[in-house]
Amino acid sequence: MVEIKTDLSVDAMREAGRVVAQTLAAVQEAAGIGVSLRELDEVARAVLREAGATSPFLNYHPAWAPMPFPAVICASVNDAIVHGIPTGYRLRDGDLVSIDCGATLDGWVGDSAVTFSVGAARPEDVRLADTAREALDAGIAAAVPGNRIGDIAHAIGSVCRSAGYGIPQGFGGHGVGRTMHEGPEVPNEGRAGRGLVLRHGMVLAIEPMLLGGGRDAFYADADGWTLRTSDGSRAAHAEHTVAVTDAGPRVLTVE
Repeated sequence: MVEIKTDLSVDAMREAGRVVAQTLAAVQEAAGIGVSLRELDEVARAVLREAGATSPFLNYHPAWAPMPFPAVICASVNDAIVHGIPTGYRLRDGDLVSIDCGATLDGWVGDSAVTFSVGAARPEDVRLADTAREALDAGIAAAVPGNRIGDIAHAIGSVCRSAGYGIPQGFGGHGVGRTMHEGPEVPNEGRAGRGLVLRHGMVLAIEPMLLGGGRDAFYADADGWTLRTSDGSRAAHAEHTVAVTDAGPRVLTVE
Protein backbone atom coordinates (compact mmCIF):
# COMPACT_ATOMS: atom_id res chain seq x y z
CA MET A 1 0.00 0.00 0.00
CA VAL A 2 1.23 3.49 -0.90
CA GLU A 3 0.22 6.22 1.55
CA ILE A 4 -0.29 9.74 0.24
CA LYS A 5 0.87 12.22 2.88
CA THR A 6 -0.75 15.56 3.57
CA ASP A 7 1.35 18.70 3.34
CA LEU A 8 1.33 18.92 7.15
CA SER A 9 2.60 15.35 7.38
CA VAL A 10 5.41 16.14 4.95
CA ASP A 11 6.34 19.14 7.10
CA ALA A 12 6.54 16.81 10.11
CA MET A 13 8.70 14.39 8.13
CA ARG A 14 10.96 17.32 7.31
CA GLU A 15 11.74 17.68 11.01
CA ALA A 16 12.64 13.99 11.27
CA GLY A 17 14.78 14.40 8.18
CA ARG A 18 16.57 17.36 9.72
CA VAL A 19 17.58 15.16 12.66
CA VAL A 20 18.92 12.53 10.26
CA ALA A 21 21.01 15.16 8.48
CA GLN A 22 22.40 16.44 11.77
CA THR A 23 23.25 12.90 12.83
CA LEU A 24 25.06 12.10 9.59
CA ALA A 25 27.01 15.35 9.81
CA ALA A 26 28.11 14.57 13.37
CA VAL A 27 29.13 11.03 12.46
CA GLN A 28 31.11 12.16 9.43
CA GLU A 29 32.87 14.82 11.50
CA ALA A 30 33.79 12.21 14.14
CA ALA A 31 35.01 9.65 11.61
CA GLY A 32 38.80 9.75 11.65
CA ILE A 33 41.72 7.38 11.54
CA GLY A 34 41.62 5.15 14.62
CA VAL A 35 37.96 5.79 15.46
CA SER A 36 35.88 2.63 15.76
CA LEU A 37 32.57 2.05 14.02
CA ARG A 38 31.01 1.40 17.41
CA GLU A 39 32.18 4.83 18.55
CA LEU A 40 30.47 6.37 15.52
CA ASP A 41 27.28 4.60 16.52
CA GLU A 42 27.57 6.18 19.96
CA VAL A 43 27.91 9.62 18.35
CA ALA A 44 24.71 8.98 16.39
CA ARG A 45 22.87 7.79 19.49
CA ALA A 46 23.80 10.99 21.31
CA VAL A 47 22.47 13.22 18.51
CA LEU A 48 19.20 11.29 18.30
CA ARG A 49 18.79 11.43 22.08
CA GLU A 50 19.44 15.19 22.18
CA ALA A 51 16.82 15.73 19.47
CA GLY A 52 14.22 13.62 21.25
CA ALA A 53 14.23 11.14 18.39
CA THR A 54 14.51 7.36 18.28
CA SER A 55 16.07 5.05 15.73
CA PRO A 56 14.01 2.95 13.29
CA PHE A 57 17.15 0.88 12.70
CA LEU A 58 17.70 -0.27 16.28
CA ASN A 59 16.16 -3.74 16.82
CA TYR A 60 14.70 -3.77 13.30
CA HIS A 61 14.19 -7.44 12.45
CA PRO A 62 13.01 -8.33 8.93
CA ALA A 63 12.16 -11.96 8.24
CA TRP A 64 15.41 -12.61 6.35
CA ALA A 65 17.71 -11.36 9.12
CA PRO A 66 19.13 -13.79 11.70
CA MET A 67 18.84 -11.26 14.52
CA PRO A 68 17.52 -7.74 15.20
CA PHE A 69 19.81 -4.97 14.01
CA PRO A 70 21.89 -3.93 17.03
CA ALA A 71 22.73 -0.31 16.20
CA VAL A 72 21.30 3.06 15.14
CA ILE A 73 23.48 3.42 12.04
CA CYS A 74 24.61 1.07 9.31
CA ALA A 75 28.37 1.46 8.87
CA SER A 76 29.66 -0.17 5.68
CA VAL A 77 33.39 0.02 4.95
CA ASN A 78 35.20 -0.54 1.63
CA ASP A 79 33.71 -3.67 0.01
CA ALA A 80 30.61 -3.54 2.25
CA ILE A 81 27.68 -2.21 0.24
CA VAL A 82 24.94 -1.68 2.85
CA HIS A 83 23.69 -2.89 6.25
CA GLY A 84 27.10 -3.00 7.92
CA ILE A 85 26.92 -3.55 11.67
CA PRO A 86 29.08 -1.10 13.69
CA THR A 87 31.82 -3.15 15.32
CA GLY A 88 35.10 -2.47 17.05
CA TYR A 89 36.81 -2.06 13.66
CA ARG A 90 38.96 1.09 13.73
CA LEU A 91 39.03 3.23 10.62
CA ARG A 92 42.22 3.31 8.60
CA ASP A 93 43.72 5.87 6.26
CA GLY A 94 41.98 5.62 2.88
CA ASP A 95 38.92 3.67 4.05
CA LEU A 96 35.72 4.33 2.12
CA VAL A 97 32.80 4.55 4.54
CA SER A 98 29.05 4.52 3.93
CA ILE A 99 26.84 5.58 6.82
CA ASP A 100 23.08 4.99 6.65
CA CYS A 101 20.91 6.55 9.35
CA GLY A 102 17.26 6.95 10.21
CA ALA A 103 15.32 8.91 12.83
CA THR A 104 11.78 8.70 14.12
CA LEU A 105 10.44 11.98 15.48
CA ASP A 106 6.82 12.53 16.53
CA GLY A 107 5.88 9.32 14.76
CA TRP A 108 7.46 10.17 11.39
CA VAL A 109 10.60 8.70 9.85
CA GLY A 110 13.53 10.14 7.88
CA ASP A 111 16.18 8.00 6.19
CA SER A 112 19.43 9.04 4.49
CA ALA A 113 22.93 7.80 3.68
CA VAL A 114 26.29 9.25 2.70
CA THR A 115 29.64 7.84 1.51
CA PHE A 116 32.98 9.49 2.28
CA SER A 117 36.68 8.72 2.60
CA VAL A 118 38.71 8.76 5.80
CA GLY A 119 42.16 10.32 5.60
CA ALA A 120 43.73 10.39 2.13
CA ALA A 121 41.04 9.60 -0.42
CA ARG A 122 41.85 7.36 -3.37
CA PRO A 123 40.90 8.99 -6.71
CA GLU A 124 38.83 5.99 -7.72
CA ASP A 125 36.90 6.21 -4.44
CA VAL A 126 36.20 9.90 -4.99
CA ARG A 127 34.81 9.10 -8.43
CA LEU A 128 32.68 6.27 -7.05
CA ALA A 129 31.19 8.36 -4.24
CA ASP A 130 30.65 11.34 -6.56
CA THR A 131 28.84 9.13 -9.05
CA ALA A 132 26.58 7.77 -6.30
CA ARG A 133 25.59 11.34 -5.46
CA GLU A 134 25.06 12.14 -9.16
CA ALA A 135 22.82 9.08 -9.49
CA LEU A 136 20.89 10.20 -6.43
CA ASP A 137 20.47 13.69 -7.87
CA ALA A 138 19.21 12.20 -11.14
CA GLY A 139 16.70 10.03 -9.30
CA ILE A 140 15.49 12.98 -7.24
CA ALA A 141 15.05 15.11 -10.37
CA ALA A 142 12.74 12.43 -11.80
CA ALA A 143 10.54 12.35 -8.66
CA VAL A 144 7.81 14.63 -9.95
CA PRO A 145 4.03 14.16 -10.30
CA GLY A 146 3.07 12.42 -13.52
CA ASN A 147 6.35 10.54 -13.83
CA ARG A 148 6.54 6.88 -12.89
CA ILE A 149 8.72 4.83 -10.55
CA GLY A 150 10.48 3.53 -13.66
CA ASP A 151 11.60 7.05 -14.52
CA ILE A 152 13.43 7.30 -11.18
CA ALA A 153 14.94 3.83 -11.65
CA HIS A 154 16.01 4.60 -15.21
CA ALA A 155 17.63 7.89 -14.20
CA ILE A 156 19.65 6.22 -11.45
CA GLY A 157 20.62 3.21 -13.53
CA SER A 158 21.72 5.30 -16.49
CA VAL A 159 24.20 7.26 -14.36
CA CYS A 160 25.56 4.11 -12.71
CA ARG A 161 25.93 2.08 -15.89
CA SER A 162 27.41 4.89 -17.97
CA ALA A 163 30.16 5.21 -15.35
CA GLY A 164 30.85 1.47 -15.54
CA TYR A 165 29.58 0.52 -12.09
CA GLY A 166 27.56 -2.47 -10.94
CA ILE A 167 24.18 -2.36 -9.21
CA PRO A 168 23.13 -4.92 -6.57
CA GLN A 169 19.91 -6.33 -7.99
CA GLY A 170 16.98 -6.63 -5.60
CA PHE A 171 18.08 -3.75 -3.37
CA GLY A 172 16.90 -0.17 -3.76
CA GLY A 173 14.71 2.55 -2.34
CA HIS A 174 11.26 2.48 -0.80
CA GLY A 175 8.41 4.52 0.53
CA VAL A 176 8.81 6.19 3.94
CA GLY A 177 6.28 7.49 6.43
CA ARG A 178 5.17 6.26 9.82
CA THR A 179 7.54 3.32 9.31
CA MET A 180 10.93 3.07 7.64
CA HIS A 181 9.87 0.73 4.85
CA GLU A 182 6.59 1.36 3.07
CA GLY A 183 5.40 0.95 -0.50
CA PRO A 184 6.36 1.46 -3.22
CA GLU A 185 9.70 -0.16 -3.97
CA VAL A 186 12.06 2.16 -5.86
CA PRO A 187 14.55 0.10 -7.92
CA ASN A 188 17.96 1.45 -8.93
CA GLU A 189 17.52 0.31 -12.51
CA GLY A 190 14.50 0.06 -14.75
CA ARG A 191 12.60 1.21 -17.81
CA ALA A 192 11.36 4.76 -18.13
CA GLY A 193 7.62 5.17 -18.34
CA ARG A 194 6.88 2.00 -16.39
CA GLY A 195 5.49 1.41 -12.92
CA LEU A 196 3.40 3.38 -10.45
CA VAL A 197 2.48 6.96 -11.36
CA LEU A 198 3.97 9.49 -8.93
CA ARG A 199 1.57 11.78 -7.10
CA HIS A 200 1.84 14.84 -4.89
CA GLY A 201 2.25 13.60 -1.32
CA MET A 202 4.24 10.45 -1.99
CA VAL A 203 7.43 10.25 0.09
CA LEU A 204 10.28 8.07 -1.13
CA ALA A 205 13.71 7.04 0.07
CA ILE A 206 15.79 7.14 -3.10
CA GLU A 207 19.09 5.30 -2.61
CA PRO A 208 21.56 4.34 -5.32
CA MET A 209 24.08 1.62 -4.42
CA LEU A 210 27.12 1.34 -6.70
CA LEU A 211 29.63 -1.51 -6.98
CA GLY A 212 33.02 -0.22 -8.05
CA GLY A 213 34.17 -3.34 -9.91
CA GLY A 214 31.38 -3.13 -12.46
CA ARG A 215 29.84 -6.47 -11.58
CA ASP A 216 26.40 -6.85 -9.98
CA ALA A 217 27.40 -9.83 -7.82
CA PHE A 218 27.34 -9.59 -4.03
CA TYR A 219 27.01 -11.85 -1.02
CA ALA A 220 25.80 -11.70 2.57
CA ASP A 221 28.48 -11.63 5.25
CA ALA A 222 28.53 -14.17 8.08
CA ASP A 223 26.73 -11.67 10.32
CA GLY A 224 23.64 -12.11 8.16
CA TRP A 225 23.26 -8.36 7.61
CA THR A 226 26.24 -6.90 5.75
CA LEU A 227 26.21 -7.16 1.96
CA ARG A 228 29.63 -7.25 0.27
CA THR A 229 30.84 -7.08 -3.32
CA SER A 230 31.76 -10.52 -4.63
CA ASP A 231 34.93 -9.26 -6.32
CA GLY A 232 36.17 -7.30 -3.31
CA SER A 233 35.74 -3.96 -5.05
CA ARG A 234 34.57 -0.94 -3.11
CA ALA A 235 30.99 0.25 -2.93
CA ALA A 236 29.15 3.52 -2.40
CA HIS A 237 25.66 4.37 -1.14
CA ALA A 238 23.80 7.68 -1.30
CA GLU A 239 20.27 8.32 -0.06
CA HIS A 240 17.74 11.02 0.69
CA THR A 241 14.11 10.99 1.76
CA VAL A 242 12.21 12.95 -0.88
CA ALA A 243 8.63 14.20 -1.06
CA VAL A 244 6.96 14.29 -4.46
CA THR A 245 5.19 17.67 -4.70
CA ASP A 246 3.51 19.77 -7.35
CA ALA A 247 6.27 22.34 -6.81
CA GLY A 248 8.98 19.77 -7.53
CA PRO A 249 10.94 17.26 -5.45
CA ARG A 250 11.38 18.29 -1.81
CA VAL A 251 14.44 16.78 -0.14
CA LEU A 252 13.59 16.22 3.52
CA THR A 253 16.90 14.90 4.87
CA VAL A 254 19.00 18.06 4.78
CA GLU A 255 19.88 20.40 7.65
